[in-house]
Amino acid sequence: MAPDAEKLRQRHTGKEELVTDSTATVPTTETIRTLETLKGTEVCIDGVVYDLQNFEHPGGESVLVFGGNDVTVQYKMIHPYHSEKHLEKMQRVGIVKDYQCEYSFDSEFEREIKREVFKIVRRGREFGTVGWYARAAFYVGLYCYFQYLWLTQGTSWQLAILYGISQSFIGLNVQHDANHGASSKNPVINNILGLGADFIGGSKWLWMQQHWTHHSFTNHGEKDPDAFGAEPFLLFHDYPAGHPKRKWFHGFQVFFYLIVLAGYWLSQVFNPEVLDLRQRGAQGVGIKMDNDYTVQRRKWAILIRLYYIYVHVVHPIVNEGFNLRVVGNIMLLGVAESLFLAILFSLSHNFENADRDPTHVLEQKKGQKTEPADWFKAQVETSCTYGGFISGCVTGGLNFQVEHHLFPRMSSAWYPFIAPKVREICKKHGVHYAYYPYVWQNLISTLKYMHAAGTGSHWIKNPLSGAN
Repeated sequence: MAPDAEKLRQRHTGKEELVTDSTATVPTTETIRTLETLKGTEVCIDGVVYDLQNFEHPGGESVLVFGGNDVTVQYKMIHPYHSEKHLEKMQRVGIVKDYQCEYSFDSEFEREIKREVFKIVRRGREFGTVGWYARAAFYVGLYCYFQYLWLTQGTSWQLAILYGISQSFIGLNVQHDANHGASSKNPVINNILGLGADFIGGSKWLWMQQHWTHHSFTNHGEKDPDAFGAEPFLLFHDYPAGHPKRKWFHGFQVFFYLIVLAGYWLSQVFNPEVLDLRQRGAQGVGIKMDNDYTVQRRKWAILIRLYYIYVHVVHPIVNEGFNLRVVGNIMLLGVAESLFLAILFSLSHNFENADRDPTHVLEQKKGQKTEPADWFKAQVETSCTYGGFISGCVTGGLNFQVEHHLFPRMSSAWYPFIAPKVREICKKHGVHYAYYPYVWQNLISTLKYMHAAGTGSHWIKNPLSGAN
């Protein structure tokens, strides 16, 4: 969700009052609101406050996970073909005075890319295809088979690796599309498949809080929770020289980068955030998560997590004993899942020449104003794509990160078909599109970036270059 007013640098009054709007249709007299006073069923879009309490959202009630926040960017991201007419379906209850957003929309680049992509994928057809469901069924079956072996035949290092990788396939190929609302037009199907996040050691609701925030503010210097989620161990942000978050050991982070990523599973499975469903990264940038929708789902998140820990940790120890072999196999499962997921995640936005600060918040001086960044352009220049159709079948389309960030509610099955047109339009408008034919090329670029970000070499002037 969108950050709080201060961190968004939105300017508004600190009190509520009535204002008469002669140009508005309904209502003509509205209450001046602040983002801090939004209720759990209210959201702010373009400075207008809407109450969702009695609104039947076509995408299901998961929209309420964003209750109490400014969702301007999220709304436009998820509804690329909506107009002001669609907003009239919701109850308008107030306005935020002098509202400003850090991103701009409706540029010529955005309009053309939408127009051309929607010729390829017609409206209403952007959800999972027969091929996508066949792929999802295969990965679910693989996961269930390996879990059956884990429970009935005991642990082994071979099974631990295979079972861990099968869980990563669920994360990449099943829950990801579902929790973006992209697997089906039916929200019930999305909700069921979205629980795949919980059955691989994560949480559907925590994932939505963090991941949708990441999508809205990709590589933002202060608001992308993915960008600083590994701190203080790793720096994904290329902070300016002398920044307080820089430590001496970051200069060597390229050497322990994979070791840190290998701990991803542990950090998820035993994360106490599941108890209150408040994702600390998203909360740290101002997301409010105390709405009724989230609170009511805490018990389900806890129950599924306890089931997961029983199956993957308690059951093997009870049946095979608490010994180095069993504990080692459990940890190997976690490492296999972690590396398969986390390495692919880290490639997406951390590579050479990626835009690491699209709103220039890290570079600007205190009190300095900057023009809003073109959100569509920022999604392209902060992301990269590698491989093609085959890579997409393995990674759930996450190799098409540019396409995914432009159209996050489109099923990954469509990304290979729209990618050529996206590249063509980017070239026409002078928007940098990063593409790597093979994943290993992307990995090398990521390692080079991680080294440069750790040492701060981008900020060090070469005295021999002749630059001032």
